[in-house]
Amino acid sequence: MSTTALKTVQHVIGGRETAGRSTRTSPIWNPATGEHQAQVLLAEAADVDAAVVAAHEAFGAWGDVSVTRRSRVMFAFRNLVEKHADELARLVSAEHGKVVADAKGEVIRGMEVAEYACGIPQLLKGEYSEQVSTDVDLFSFRQPLGVCAGITPFNFPVMVPMWMHPMAIATGNTFVLKPSERDPSASNFIAELYHEAGLPDGVFNVVHGDRVAVDALLDHPLVAAVSFVGSTPIARYIHERATASGKRVQALGGAKNHAVVMPDADLGFTADHLIAAGYGSAGERCMAISVVVAVGDAAEPLIERLKRKALEIKVGPGLEPDSEMGPVVTPEALARITGYIDRGVEAGAEAVVDGRELEVDGGGFFVGPTLFDRVSTEMDIYTDEIFGPVLGIVRVGSLDEAIDLINANSFANGTAIFTGSGHAAREFQRRIEVGMVGINVPIPVPMAFYSFGGWKSSLFGDVHMHGPEGVRFYTRGKVVTTRWPADAREPSPGDGHLHFPTAV
Repeated sequence: MSTTALKTVQHVIGGRETAGRSTRTSPIWNPATGEHQAQVLLAEAADVDAAVVAAHEAFGAWGDVSVTRRSRVMFAFRNLVEKHADELARLVSAEHGKVVADAKGEVIRGMEVAEYACGIPQLLKGEYSEQVSTDVDLFSFRQPLGVCAGITPFNFPVMVPMWMHPMAIATGNTFVLKPSERDPSASNFIAELYHEAGLPDGVFNVVHGDRVAVDALLDHPLVAAVSFVGSTPIARYIHERATASGKRVQALGGAKNHAVVMPDADLGFTADHLIAAGYGSAGERCMAISVVVAVGDAAEPLIERLKRKALEIKVGPGLEPDSEMGPVVTPEALARITGYIDRGVEAGAEAVVDGRELEVDGGGFFVGPTLFDRVSTEMDIYTDEIFGPVLGIVRVGSLDEAIDLINANSFANGTAIFTGSGHAAREFQRRIEVGMVGINVPIPVPMAFYSFGGWKSSLFGDVHMHGPEGVRFYTRGKVVTTRWPADAREPSPGDGHLHFPTAV
């Protein structure tokens, strides 16, 4: 029996790693081998309080730092992320399981938010109106909120937190991050990069944990705002609990993203992109395509192409350079996904490709690409977010049927249409009730200078993440009306009176 001690991932509070009051731990798996490779501390309420207090104390100084200085720190941080992109990607791959190229892609997309935040002097510019009344001027500006918190999922341990903390920090707030306990090490690495970039201690803090840590953040009186990405039930819970304690909340929930394929689509191009969108990162993406809506004659030739390409995918450890799809993140995730495949078959869907048949040497949490045909909307492989490499095909007769099908779904994160018709594309983008839409683009994640977010049960709160809405979420507006009389002793058109003031 090995006596080698497991590495323990600690919290980062006030600029230093600490065990704090934590006595509980959670395993960090190696998804490719099925072995425990490390453990992470699970915070107690006292640890969360220490992080929030550290952030609160740092806010007094950081909120007064000039926007120019904040921009320079963000530039330095952005450059360090780029310098260490390969290292970050391998760290993500080792704990999450996704292939290195995919992990590097999320690092780059996260870095793009930091690039956007570098422009904070421009983004925070207010408005000014001269002479709105006689000798009266009016102007507005935005100020930071204070301590902001982020609660983030396992599937993008670099990118999703970076939808939050660069915007919060650049706008003058301080931040406490509670990342997923399944792959926590990237968050500590990011804390090191912030320190190297010159960010003062306490501005960015990391507390690892489970529901104990989450509830402590939601209830803490010094936390002004909470950002969350995860499942719909938890998003609803976080929104209700945090708003009940007076906090500003943006909570992004689950998804069941549909891609409509019209008969006039280029089916070779379409199949390539659906395979990438359905099975990339083993389907563990909130923007993964999990339902293909095949319209009319598109179905049969499309399914044949998808079957062939799904069977060609090289599944293996994420750190191996020739792997195209890695394992899923935990044994619980593996059991959940294979359980859905079991129930899909039992419900009468046709398993064109069955991922349960995959065999990979060396253990690990592997399930192969799965392709279902003849899926109906009553099956739980259609209604539920599986969060695995399971792609279902629903057949309809027209674009109208496809739009009605998607609009009836409670999730509304992302959707796409593949077509050669500009008319069909325009009809789709106008009538579809989904927050992010792709036209011949299967994963329509907007660039950082736009904002990310869905509709319906995919979003709680009315503000999306990063981009212009991110700036607004992490700041609050102030409007100032000014008058500077030349001589206060002389009468003027603005002399006080008891009726409601109007412009003169």
